[in-house]
Amino acid sequence: MTEAPPHPKPAATVLLVRDAPELEVLMVRRSSGMAFGASAWVFPGGKVAGADADEAWQEFSDGSYSAYERSLRIAAARETFEESGLLLAEDRADGRVPDAEVCARLGRFRPEVEADSSVFLRMVKEAGLRLTLDRLAPFAHWITPAFEPRRFDTHFFLAVAPELQVAHHDGREAIDHGWVSPAAVLEQRLKGETKLMFPTRLNLELLASAANVAEAERSARGRRIVTVEPELIDRDGQRILRIPAEAGYSLVEEAIERVMS
Repeated sequence: MTEAPPHPKPAATVLLVRDAPELEVLMVRRSSGMAFGASAWVFPGGKVAGADADEAWQEFSDGSYSAYERSLRIAAARETFEESGLLLAEDRADGRVPDAEVCARLGRFRPEVEADSSVFLRMVKEAGLRLTLDRLAPFAHWITPAFEPRRFDTHFFLAVAPELQVAHHDGREAIDHGWVSPAAVLEQRLKGETKLMFPTRLNLELLASAANVAEAERSARGRRIVTVEPELIDRDGQRILRIPAEAGYSLVEEAIERVMS
């Protein structure tokens, strides 16, 4: 009897972008010891935690969202803070965005938040902050194929990086980071210098079509999000992944051996 595929776990990831002066996106390199995407360059992100659905977040985050969508956005903000130190938030009293000094002071919470996601709410509350979830524009939605043993239901968001903050990788899950041109990192992959997962590569290609942050954000907020759950097909003995043409990527099929490269 064939076993049912594992149920995909909700996850969120963020394409943090800036003009420097051309469009750049923040990427982090995953540790070689990670069970998923080891050594790959990815966007900050991870699984949704139970604490991300705490109803108390309604008071300490903006926007009007369903409980599920709010939990996705909380997870996106939390994972961004854990892995890069960037904080998508504002002061509850005056609306100011935390600067590098504030983020450095709050940086001591990063290991605690990684160990216990509920600490993130306590930190935001005690620091007098509110998460700015409205900054997150839906960018893509990917579900890991059914044949994979580890599956994620991942929502990709795009956000303009806070200008006065400085990214620092955590040295645990993320062992390196960099602000990169989407086109440049795609070129590095072709040369074998950078390892990218399939969804990361295709979303970089999508992002590369924008000349600057304003164009990237406008495109993301105006695009219809099509869920992508790659299907494995066999054609003349070759295993191929197929994705929906309406998702808007540059390809609809890719040989399985080219997916993780």
